[in-house]
Amino acid sequence: RPLIACLDQVSDPRNFGAVIRSAEGAGATGVVVPSHGSALVTPTVSRSSAGAVEHLPIAVVTNLARYLQEIKGADLWVAAADAENATPMWQADLSGGLAFVFGAEGKGLRPLVRRTCDIAVSIPQLGNVESLNVSVAAALLLYEARRQRNG
Repeated sequence: RPLIACLDQVSDPRNFGAVIRSAEGAGATGVVVPSHGSALVTPTVSRSSAGAVEHLPIAVVTNLARYLQEIKGADLWVAAADAENATPMWQADLSGGLAFVFGAEGKGLRPLVRRTCDIAVSIPQLGNVESLNVSVAAALLLYEARRQRNG
């Protein structure tokens, strides 16, 4: 049951590193980023990941929407991390093979990438802010998936 973190045009290297760190800690299978419009592995990313970049496969793909379309199937669903029109993470079944897709801050997921997703999952929030930092959202959702798998 793969658990993959896909980043759609997350360009901040510190956020990218923090996602890698959370993904590695949650036992994710790997991280996937598109080759254009995204941060790539640099010394800043490596520092931000606290060395996790050395322990987790990171794939760079030409076209994220096409990649997601190719990998999804009965054993692997693609889940958009989305605040609107989504199932709260407490109610979503995250126990199977899953590729989470996280969008860039302020932009969210690109429409074609969003349409490729099988489900949308949200993080319930009680405060007044509309969304969380991408690295925080990734950590929460990846660890919820891990909890459901081990529960």
